[in-house]
Amino acid sequence: MIEWIFKMLEVIAIACVFLGMIFILKMTNAVVERLKKKNKEKTPMSKEAREGVTFNDIFMFMIAVPLVLLWVGFAGAVIYTGLNDDTGSVLGQIESYTTLIAILGGPALLIIKDALDVWKQEQAEKTAFYKVKAQSVIDYNASVLQQSQDIEVNEQTQDHKERGKK
Repeated sequence: MIEWIFKMLEVIAIACVFLGMIFILKMTNAVVERLKKKNKEKTPMSKEAREGVTFNDIFMFMIAVPLVLLWVGFAGAVIYTGLNDDTGSVLGQIESYTTLIAILGGPALLIIKDALDVWKQEQAEKTAFYKVKAQSVIDYNASVLQQSQDIEVNEQTQDHKERGKK
């Protein structure tokens, strides 16, 4: 049964290495294409356009994502084999499995927590943006209403002055 888990871990590791190599090749290609475009066009670009793949992006795709997937996959495999194990070999070695899951889970949980913090920050920025946008719409509507009231008051004042002259 343990051999099956080790085979699964090997397959996952090989798949991660393969995906990592594809990712590196894609990034290298993107950098080369970017340099070609940079040489062709010398127009100033905005900060957002200049930002490309950062070290954090590389870290997340090369280390963080495979680590979290490995942790979840191994924990799921241990639970699955533990539930379907008639011989009791998984339960006999549960402490070693738990230790391995904990070793993988520590960094994986930190990565997940950081990803959720970034997501929360993005959501807070969106909420703040929509609050400002809603307040600007409210202010605009109030100014339009005030302007229409001022126009009506001016028209009534003008009519009153013209009637007073007659």
